Amino acid sequence: MLNSETANVRLTMAGVVRGVKSLGPISLFVIPFGIAFGAAAIERGVTPDQSIVMSLTVFSAAAQFAALDFWNGPLPAISLLLTVLAVGTRHILMGATLAPWLNRLSRPKRLLALSVLSDANFADSYDAFRRDERDVGRLVGGGLALCICWIIGSTIGVIAGASLGNLGRFGIDVVMVSFFAAIAVGQWEGLSDVLPSVVAAAVAVLGLIFLPPGWNIVLAALAGGIAGVLWHER
Repeated sequence: MLNSETANVRLTMAGVVRGVKSLGPISLFVIPFGIAFGAAAIERGVTPDQSIVMSLTVFSAAAQFAALDFWNGPLPAISLLLTVLAVGTRHILMGATLAPWLNRLSRPKRLLALSVLSDANFADSYDAFRRDERDVGRLVGGGLALCICWIIGSTIGVIAGASLGNLGRFGIDVVMVSFFAAIAVGQWEGLSDVLPSVVAAAVAVLGLIFLPPGWNIVLAALAGGIAGVLWHER
């Protein structure tokens, strides 16, 4: 018997279009980050072809920027692999959270949705799923919009990024933070969310000091989730 929250899950072109419309405006602000990556990659000795292929196949700003730190001389493959794995482990949590919906799809459709999974379309789609959306096309459409803009930005950065100077002066880096803050506020359900939020925030901040990049987010999500379960079961 299907769970009422996940019954009739599907992936349609109409859903993809809704996802593009939902995240299209936000996706435009990914382009400057892509430009910054492309310019930084060339500066670190990555070839233009390698830079663009990396954006096409990896599609992870955090992991790609982390990889640049190792791009000197012979690549330390094990260290590079472990760092990228640490940065990407948050996708395990996102995938597990979306599992009740994605597991209703066929494997090819599920893999398509996961191939473009990122923080922004996860937040947008999960919020929509909780509001009774049943079309995983929203996740795919949002991810495609983000991915295309990331590739466009990376390509521009490879070609002309160095001549554009410091993009941070435009304040573009505030946009994604504001987006996630708005999503978090929209999902607020009252005082019962205070303890998990405080625990997750504390672990994330402390993790920046004591943990390698990426692990603080994973542990913060786990700590917040555990705190929430314990609070609701007390």
